[in-house]
Amino acid sequence: MLPDVSSAGVHTCAPLLRIGLLSAIALALLGASLTAGPAPAATPGVPRTQELAVILQGQTAMSKPDNASAPRAWVERKRPITEGGTVLPVVGHRTGTNGTRWLQVRLPGRPNNSTGWIRKARTARSQTAWHVVIDLSERRLTVYRRGRVVRSFAGIVGAPSTPTPKGTFFVEETVALRTADVGAPYALALSARSYVLQEFAGGPGQIALHGLRNVGGTLGTAVSHGCIRLDTAAIAWLGERIGPGVPVTIAS
Repeated sequence: MLPDVSSAGVHTCAPLLRIGLLSAIALALLGASLTAGPAPAATPGVPRTQELAVILQGQTAMSKPDNASAPRAWVERKRPITEGGTVLPVVGHRTGTNGTRWLQVRLPGRPNNSTGWIRKARTARSQTAWHVVIDLSERRLTVYRRGRVVRSFAGIVGAPSTPTPKGTFFVEETVALRTADVGAPYALALSARSYVLQEFAGGPGQIALHGLRNVGGTLGTAVSHGCIRLDTAAIAWLGERIGPGVPVTIAS
């Protein structure tokens, strides 16, 4: 869960509170200064880039690339915590019988790992070279750029009673936290939701990557409510680089 966020639409493992738009913190942290673990070999399945759709106008995601199909979810133009723009990974393209161009995108929220079809005309195209992979068995987060490993960090994952969900997710928004907030200095709110906690601290059980400040824990253990906790240097490095739409793969 997010560092226990509030009713802004994100659950956390520490209170994000209603912080609204927060400027990025210039931490002057260089990659060479981080105490990251040894980087594992590159994973063949990680793509060099991921196409993204920036939502220009709120719209309903449909179950099929057809206006007559069942609606799946409403997609807001902005995210609830930072009010930044909604950015969704694109996994498919289709042109309808009437010439309407559709994008199949990953959707945030329950059920986990869901997708839907949105109108391409109401989006702007973007892409990212970043990809985050979390190995729950190893309790390690690995960051890829253009398919190559650039960093690897030890983390804390969900306890057996509140496991971290598995699947292919993405970063909904990157939130700069105050020093006194749980999980500071950053929380990367994911599209994933807890299997167990339907509600947590006023939010919907949203999973996040966040720091250890004001929550603690020993790296390499499984004790969280489902979120991934990282040390301050690691989450600060991520918070300065990983933005909305970046894919996050969580597996055993």
